[in-house]
Amino acid sequence: MGSITIRNVSKTFGEAKVIPNIDLEINDGEFVVFVGPSGCGKSTLLRLIAGLEDVSGGQILIDGKDVTEAAPAERGLAMVFQSYALYPHMSVRNNIAFPLKMANMDQALINKKVEGAAKVLNLTDYLDRRPGQLSGGQRQRVAIGRAIVREPSAFLFDEPLSNLDAALRGTMRLEISDLHYQLKTTMVYVTHDQIEAMTMADKIVVLNRGNIEQVGSPLELYKSPRNLFVAGFIGSPRMNLIEGDYARSKNAKTVGIRPEHLLPSKQSGLWRGTVTVAEHLGADTFLHANVDGLGPITARVDGEFGVKHGETVYLTPDESKLHRFDDKGLALGPALTGA
Repeated sequence: MGSITIRNVSKTFGEAKVIPNIDLEINDGEFVVFVGPSGCGKSTLLRLIAGLEDVSGGQILIDGKDVTEAAPAERGLAMVFQSYALYPHMSVRNNIAFPLKMANMDQALINKKVEGAAKVLNLTDYLDRRPGQLSGGQRQRVAIGRAIVREPSAFLFDEPLSNLDAALRGTMRLEISDLHYQLKTTMVYVTHDQIEAMTMADKIVVLNRGNIEQVGSPLELYKSPRNLFVAGFIGSPRMNLIEGDYARSKNAKTVGIRPEHLLPSKQSGLWRGTVTVAEHLGADTFLHANVDGLGPITARVDGEFGVKHGETVYLTPDESKLHRFDDKGLALGPALTGA
């Protein structure tokens, strides 16, 4: 079991309130991602769950048991940090086994658990190597293996892929997602990278200045952002946010349209613009244009749509996909085409 309940939890550092009063339910077996910009409180919230920081108010429950005052070792959780924190003089086998040896577990059982974790993580052939002989991705897997052998109620990941290059991050995203499928254990994962959040999570918690802006599945947040912050944060490239006459024609303060919901043309369209940058990525091109009366707009177009800096382009939004927001930044109902 690995359900986590956060009830009216707050955290204050001196005069600064980093986490206002928040509530959150993490269900047993879920993969939950805390995402938000730097300084939003996501790592602090994770450390409160782990017991590495004391709460200033509220309760934290694990499987219904109040652990607010419990020491980290008493919570049944395993944490994987951005830093691998491996012992360089120890083999992979001994690094993974270390927490079990500290618990005075029988050596035969230690060997069984280490070999089982190594098999899950494709580390069997590396058990006798030292960390210095491994790649960054392999070292991160060793750190995860050290957590697996403890058989925790939940895994807590604090930006574990930040030290890896782009290719390795992509590979490790797949490996951690597959690991969750195999273990079916609750995982709480902190990242500033919304692509990691979208591709890995069952449930995303979007944080901003310590507040929870929205909780939902990746598609729920993508299709129905609750406010301007979520709309602008979730999705890559980010949503175009438009004010002025066009927004007023849709009875909104701000109208949002995602880059992939703009139809490009070189002949005609609703909006006329001048190309400023065309980012050619192969299958896709991210087209940045300065649109008359609207300002900078980004469109995600087919990679074979050939345009260059300075050329004229026409963009037509799919008005059935518009998002409308009021003067407080809160989402309104869908816009009516031609309204």
